[in-house]
Amino acid sequence: MWPLDPPTLSARDSYEACVRGTRDPQRKVLLLAAGDRVEAAGERLRLAARQGRLYALDGAEFTVPGMSSDNVVRWAYENGMVNTRDGRAIYDRLMAAPADERCPLCGQGVVRTLDHFLPKRMFPALCVDPLNLVPACADCNHAKGEGLPSGAKTTPLHPYLDRIDQDPWLEARVADGSPVRLDFFVSPPPGWEQILTERTRHHFALFQLARLFAIQANRTINNIRQQLTAMLDAGGKDTVRAYLADEAETRLAHRLNGWEGVTYRALARDDAFCSGAFDLTRPTVHP
Repeated sequence: MWPLDPPTLSARDSYEACVRGTRDPQRKVLLLAAGDRVEAAGERLRLAARQGRLYALDGAEFTVPGMSSDNVVRWAYENGMVNTRDGRAIYDRLMAAPADERCPLCGQGVVRTLDHFLPKRMFPALCVDPLNLVPACADCNHAKGEGLPSGAKTTPLHPYLDRIDQDPWLEARVADGSPVRLDFFVSPPPGWEQILTERTRHHFALFQLARLFAIQANRTINNIRQQLTAMLDAGGKDTVRAYLADEAETRLAHRLNGWEGVTYRALARDDAFCSGAFDLTRPTVHP
């Protein structure tokens, strides 16, 4: 949902950096001998990414000869990438990629881990491939789990590969009822292909972004309620609307599909809200 620049380090270079510090001599030889296999796996991953067919990859083609999946993951990722100097440098570089440590999958959580876009035990040859390692918050990592997409429509958006933030696709509306709350939803622009629309909606549902954004929006409304009440008393609903529209413009200029800007825009467009629906102490004003 929130793009990141793709890592420049190759699958093979990352793998060799992670396993060359292996202390057991026989294990080290075995791991280094798999370099060609890992390199070929990385090339297949990149080809599928260019074709938009990550969902079609078969885990049976991403094994490492002579080693179980659990051992590859343990030796290359858990020991090599997480716990050796050279591997940890790559891990930390990937973790530091998102601005302000913000999870690129939801745009809200703090990055806590690296998520394997294709599950590491199903695709052990990709377990330390930088293109398969996405910095993520704990909630998104848990929500995504170890499942595989069943097709193109159920493939989550990949922060390194998918660029959708240049188009306005996030919308919200003020829901009926009291207290005021917002409903967030995907509103694709006219030029989007149907597959991209379906993938974005699937991503939105998988990571429960409607709920996440609504919680943040409700907190925002609570924080500005007193300020809005003073504005309404002093200048009427047009003053309230102008303030909300200005706040929306400022935030949307920074992030076109950020929940904050979309929240302020939705509130500015709602006549009942601008007329005082935010004030729980007075009767609802119907425009």
